[in-house]
Amino acid sequence: MVPFAGWILPVQYPTGVIAEHMAVRTACGMFDVSHMGEITCKGTDALKNLNHMMTNDFTSMIDGKARYSPMMNEQGGTVDDLIVYKMADNDYFIVVNAANKDKDFAWMKQHESGDCVFTDVSDAYAQIALQGPKAHDILLAVSDEVFLPTRYYSCVEKGQAAGIPCIISKTGYTGEDGYELYLAAADAPKMWEALMEAGKSYGLIPCGLGARDTLRLEAAMPLYGHEMNDEISPVEAGLDFAVKMNKEEFIGKAELISRGTPKAKRVGLIPTGRGILREEQEVYAGDEKVGETTSGTFCPYLKTAAAMAYVDLAHAADGTELDVLVRGKRIPAKVVPLPFYKRSR
Repeated sequence: MVPFAGWILPVQYPTGVIAEHMAVRTACGMFDVSHMGEITCKGTDALKNLNHMMTNDFTSMIDGKARYSPMMNEQGGTVDDLIVYKMADNDYFIVVNAANKDKDFAWMKQHESGDCVFTDVSDAYAQIALQGPKAHDILLAVSDEVFLPTRYYSCVEKGQAAGIPCIISKTGYTGEDGYELYLAAADAPKMWEALMEAGKSYGLIPCGLGARDTLRLEAAMPLYGHEMNDEISPVEAGLDFAVKMNKEEFIGKAELISRGTPKAKRVGLIPTGRGILREEQEVYAGDEKVGETTSGTFCPYLKTAAAMAYVDLAHAADGTELDVLVRGKRIPAKVVPLPFYKRSR
């Protein structure tokens, strides 16, 4: 157990990180992610506010859909990345990173305008993530098919599982199929126990922060504070798909245009020599420093070490051979496409 963003959270359970990681890839793992933040956005100008503050475009969203988006500052850096759910016209539910919750909420309130109110409702909600190929079967054992969203990045607002009302979302941060359940904080222990009981025959085990990190890295999912920060733009982070430059305006758009083509690119690195790549390690092409790693670890399912890094465009092509400085020693590595792991559909 470790302190994190004002919470005490499990790094791992007795099964250990590798077993938890493999359970998510082959069966199912369950995460208590109640530390994540939840913010509502309501009012006739809610859509206008979202489109102004965030890089993605929410104009075409229909009820029950979710959309990922970075949120930028005026200097072109990233305030955070988040998920927006549309519950109804003028009614949105936003999920933000735990460590950034207070910062994000303050940013939204600072830029709130017109008939629109952002409200921090984090204390009212717990969040449980059920992730892996058996997630559907386990959830179905305590729920009904009508409450389970079928499309990725969609939700059922008035869902129910184990007799408990909850928002059931088909989303996750592991690279696997799965669900995230948002429910009243007081109901979380009962939901947890019901899901653990339903998952016994499917190989369900609880998972901690350690496996959450190895899974997201294996799937090359960016993490704020590593692949994104107040200086790195979403475009530099490779999140162009969620940056809609055809929108009339959004905070940071002018600076993005001013910056022009990024000079560095987020890439994957696999060591070809012996060693585990970690974060904040220098990357070299010969004697020239060309980048730095942002996240790195051993990937249990792929059985190899891997890292994400920002490197100069001239050295970012797949197959480029580079060196990573690990504890004073250069480890040969190769640039590979992202993600490292992609589940078969």
